[in-house]
Amino acid sequence: MTRGVATTGVAAQFGIPALFVVGGLCQYVGAAIGVFLFDTLDPAAVAWLRALGAAVVLLLWRRPWRRPIGSAQWTRRKVMIAILFGLATVGMNVMFYEAIARIPLGAAVAIEFLGPVAVAAAGSKRVRDTIALGLVILGVLAIASAQLDGSPVGLPGVGFALASAGLWAVYILVGKRVADAGNGIDDLAVGMAGGTVILAPALLGPVLWTDADVFLEPRVWMLGLGVGLLSSVVPYVLDQVVLVRIGRARFALLLALLPTTATVVGAVVLSQLPTVAEGVGIAAVIAAVVIGGSAVRERAVGTEELPPP
Repeated sequence: MTRGVATTGVAAQFGIPALFVVGGLCQYVGAAIGVFLFDTLDPAAVAWLRALGAAVVLLLWRRPWRRPIGSAQWTRRKVMIAILFGLATVGMNVMFYEAIARIPLGAAVAIEFLGPVAVAAAGSKRVRDTIALGLVILGVLAIASAQLDGSPVGLPGVGFALASAGLWAVYILVGKRVADAGNGIDDLAVGMAGGTVILAPALLGPVLWTDADVFLEPRVWMLGLGVGLLSSVVPYVLDQVVLVRIGRARFALLLALLPTTATVVGAVVLSQLPTVAEGVGIAAVIAAVVIGGSAVRERAVGTEELPPP
């Protein structure tokens, strides 16, 4: 069965926006499952398990070892860039999980969009990209004001979300180089595996020091790896189906559904009802993504070859 036939059949059955929403739901339901693990593991350890799950699936799928290290395809420089890419990706997810341990899911996702919108505005001379950046900044300020009102963990949570946004910008810049060189998904597989191994001592060390027995529980591994599958692999596959059907420009408009999707998942799964200020902030970010259009989408993913983080 060819990709085109499969894409046409699935898209015809569910509809393009519905497929995109399903991908977003999987992504943020996975994040919500991660929240339930915070009583057992540190957020950083949960993020590491997500990265491990994604790395294992990507390695089994792509099998990048078929191109030996030192060959024309895998030069030392390319391996180093791939690992840098993986470190940025894992680090971004660590910051995101630290954020959602402290502030609502929808708010954290909205703040994260400061990264791609800022990169899009920096690389563009279009007035609407500058307007989009201004809207995101206003949205972040509205969300931050809501989090700082009587919440002792609100400020650190916003800080972690901003750090995640910054690392998303790094992901875009490094990911563009990875994708332009070709074989982007193979590089992502190697990078995720390398980043997971390199960061393991720092991310798992505190848990191993205080309660190493927690890793003997099958539930922890099942939920942790399930987060990786739901949050990374399934959304990527569905994104590719949508991209084939509608291209980048219209995909950019669908990207604006992600903060809304995250807010709905937070409300339904985690009982995180947004305040008025948070709602205004999230709406401003959604408007910014719509106004920014294809530039935000192009910078957010870097290329159609790479999945969103």
